[in-house]
Amino acid sequence: MMEGVTTSRQTHQTLDLALRVGEMLLSNGAGAADVTATMSSVAHHLGLRQVIVDVTFTTLTLSHQASFDDPPVSLTRHVTHRETDFDDLTRVDHLVADLLADEIDLDEARIRVAQISSTGHQTPRWAVTVSWGFIGAGIALLIGGDLFVTLIAAVAAMGIEVLQRYISQLRLPFFYAQAAGGLFASLLAVGVAAVDIDVDPSLVITASIVMLLAGLGFIGAIQDALTNFYVTAVARILEVMISTVGVIVGVSGGLTIGRMVGVELTVEPGASGLSRFPLMVLGAAVGGAAFAFAAYAPRRVLLPIAAIAGVAAAIYLLLAERDVGRAWPAAVAAIFIGLVSYGVAGWARVPPLVIVTAAIVPLLPGVSIYRGLALLAADDYAGILAMITAVAVAISLAAGVILGEYVAQPLRREARRLEQRLAGPRLVGPLRARTKRR
Repeated sequence: MMEGVTTSRQTHQTLDLALRVGEMLLSNGAGAADVTATMSSVAHHLGLRQVIVDVTFTTLTLSHQASFDDPPVSLTRHVTHRETDFDDLTRVDHLVADLLADEIDLDEARIRVAQISSTGHQTPRWAVTVSWGFIGAGIALLIGGDLFVTLIAAVAAMGIEVLQRYISQLRLPFFYAQAAGGLFASLLAVGVAAVDIDVDPSLVITASIVMLLAGLGFIGAIQDALTNFYVTAVARILEVMISTVGVIVGVSGGLTIGRMVGVELTVEPGASGLSRFPLMVLGAAVGGAAFAFAAYAPRRVLLPIAAIAGVAAAIYLLLAERDVGRAWPAAVAAIFIGLVSYGVAGWARVPPLVIVTAAIVPLLPGVSIYRGLALLAADDYAGILAMITAVAVAISLAAGVILGEYVAQPLRREARRLEQRLAGPRLVGPLRARTKRR
């Protein structure tokens, strides 16, 4: 560890490194508290004391003033590109850990972060598309779909992935990609219903909706709200709302077109009872692991994610059968995910956020959203209650995961030395916000 930064060049290099690390964490879904503490750790370890860190949803700012007589140095980076890339998230997390352990110096850290941001992935594009098909198939099994529903849901999921990628290349706002995905799924279900195949089209729509829902955004928003980053939390929630509204617009448009051509889709919330319980749990496991693969998670963590997602789904299904609503079973299952993911993440050497996000995907409230849309399309205002249920489930999942992390992470004395603004569990980044001076 450096005793102190003595040159303006080193100061700028240190601030630039911390900003690049923070940018990659924030763009991949890390909470503002985690980003703030990690950036502060990097700057402090490299010799900059009392660095001011400001994190919003789109901007990162670092300011440092060596003494009262010196002019302050301030650098800013804007976050314009967002995606779920667990490989980059993991590599940045390892970089920070190596830097704080003095295994690499400033120059090597700057080289590595540049390589991470510029290097592509070895996983071919077609494999990612196929993995999205497995996500759709897994969710179809979870909600009680048969073989035909599972196959159609897989085709729908792959079609949505290709469609959204094409729209992204056109540089259209994400809202339109979400609307197009919802429209594609609902029109495919309308086509299936029109040819009179013995398939429940509502299950196809439900399975496809889940892959469009913003689970990572909800987790980040709730974490930011709990750790007093209210501006960033509101921005994340607004992004999630716009994303979800896009899905609603697309699905409702497809249902409307179906009614215009004489095809009415029945309201079926999913499987009834636990007659297919093993297949439903298997579907959740497949869906969680496939999502992790699609997001470039390290291969070593796929099986643990599948196991955690399967057990969490079993907890949810068993509790939901006791007529206690949907929010409480979702919260209990999410707490389990939060508790287990911390230990598994340490074993697999990945940030807990990787496991949490992937394992929670099968529990996202696609069923409630579809049920609400279908009821509202039929002028049944009970659909409003279904949409409220969907929101309650989403909040329960996010809050439950954060609570699980609160309980799981060790309450060490060093944790009190974290940044004053850090008041929650760490889903990515080092546990210590600052390292000891030598």
